[in-house]
Amino acid sequence: MSFPWAQVYAPKNPVMQWVDERLPLPRFIYNAVGAGYPVPRNLNYFWNFGSLAGAALMIQIVTGIILAMNYYASTDGAFNSVEHIMRNVEAGWFIRYAHMNGASFFFIVVYIHMFRGLYFGSYKAPREMIWLLGVVIFLLMMATGFMGYVLPWGQMSYWGAQVITGFFSAIPVVGEPMRQWLLGGFAPDQAALGRFFSLHYLLPFVIAGVIILHVWALHIPGSSNPTGVHIKAQSDTVPFHPYYTAKDAFGLGVFLIIFVAVTFFAPNLLGHPDNYIPANPLSTPAHIVPEWYYWPFYAILRAFTVDFGIPFSGFVIIPAKLMGVLAMFGSILLLFFLPWLDSSPVRSGNYRPLFKKFFWFGLIPCILILGVCGVMPAEEPFVMLSQIAAAYYFAHFLIILPIISKIEKPLPLPNSITEAVTGKPLEMPQTAAA
Repeated sequence: MSFPWAQVYAPKNPVMQWVDERLPLPRFIYNAVGAGYPVPRNLNYFWNFGSLAGAALMIQIVTGIILAMNYYASTDGAFNSVEHIMRNVEAGWFIRYAHMNGASFFFIVVYIHMFRGLYFGSYKAPREMIWLLGVVIFLLMMATGFMGYVLPWGQMSYWGAQVITGFFSAIPVVGEPMRQWLLGGFAPDQAALGRFFSLHYLLPFVIAGVIILHVWALHIPGSSNPTGVHIKAQSDTVPFHPYYTAKDAFGLGVFLIIFVAVTFFAPNLLGHPDNYIPANPLSTPAHIVPEWYYWPFYAILRAFTVDFGIPFSGFVIIPAKLMGVLAMFGSILLLFFLPWLDSSPVRSGNYRPLFKKFFWFGLIPCILILGVCGVMPAEEPFVMLSQIAAAYYFAHFLIILPIISKIEKPLPLPNSITEAVTGKPLEMPQTAAA
């Protein structure tokens, strides 16, 4: 992103001049988060959650490295090594609880970050690549979180791995060989635990790399804003530092207060008690449930209970299990196509009255219902509710959103960001010709 009024980095210290000429890292940082990066002046606190996601990832990487120093990736010793970390390692209980709850807080801030993008149209041109890289980050997070959940080798860890990897067996022909290749056998065991541990350790660094691409892509068109209008003059912007570094620092302080409070006073609030029981392949838990951040997708998976085939012939074209797996993965993959499904020229939901109604009273309740159904047993009325909510979820993105884009009459947009903030029209500087 380049503006003629952006401040140019010019180090005054001779040492910094020498460094910048040979490795322009100071210049890069200055242009990325300093006064050399003008941002819209009307960003609200919903724009804090991108930086909070980065902070949550750093917490996960640091605590994960420390845990890996004391973890034993063996079916015989994994559970006991976690207990050893909790009881015998200096401050091990805090590191383990910070890592465990850090995963939940990472997903919380990412979900809010995604919903902000959905509502304010941050996926629209010219920011499609930012959105696509964000969805890639989300998929990597889900894979990393699943593999990390297996590592304590408790009851829910083992049976969660058994159920989740069992999805692959629903794929015709290649499904079962793929599952065996992933696990290194016919069921979760030593080979699977070793593979999941190595991948769980590696993927956060892959996520960090994609985040760098995500931020790089952001700096080309610049940050979006709540009005959705383009930056037109210097008065529409402020330097990122000190205005938004201070704002992000305040948001980070609030985030850390809540995070530390949960870690100290309610560390098992977001966990499952069965995971404090050693894994037993011969004893199936009464109710197998994944971590809370997978509940909506788990509900979509279980919403398909009837095989699709030729009526009265007994011939099955697509088994219910396969339809559930395809729908679960499809519910995430369709987010890749969102920039082209929503063709409205107006970005912000604040100026789209019909879109706003379907977002707040359709999509949000739908996802909450799926989340509740995902944690409940697969019985009525939860199965029926998950079927209705799953149908609406796909209809919202594939049918409702494209139709709204065509028929909606948006509210008048402000002429500039300055006008939206101050209520006064933007005064363009006089040119030499004028």
